[in-house]
Amino acid sequence: EVRLAESGGGPVQSGGSLRLSCSASGYSYRSWFTLAWFRQSPGKEREGVAAIDADSRTIYADSVKGRFTISRDNAKDLLFLQMNGLKPDDTAVYYCAADSPSEFLQPENYKFWGQGTQVTVSS
Repeated sequence: EVRLAESGGGPVQSGGSLRLSCSASGYSYRSWFTLAWFRQSPGKEREGVAAIDADSRTIYADSVKGRFTISRDNAKDLLFLQMNGLKPDDTAVYYCAADSPSEFLQPENYKFWGQGTQVTVSS
């Protein structure tokens, strides 16, 4: 079992910032898992936002490069997403995920998911 719990979402104005957190636990969780953030807005497919492997190598979707920063604290089993310069198009439910994926930003490669946290960016 792997439990992932997101927090930090909420309403924010365009241009603002939010920091999402995700705590990982459970007997099946492994500190060497790749961790990732995905998001999904109504009527759209879930899309990869950013991922970070156990060595802190990162990958970002083009739409968030230069604005979002993913990081992790392996000692505390925490994942973060610092989101700056938010735009209305960033409005979505944000999910954290964990696994050993072959493709880091493809949701079908992740078995373990959190429940999500809503981010709403107003113009």
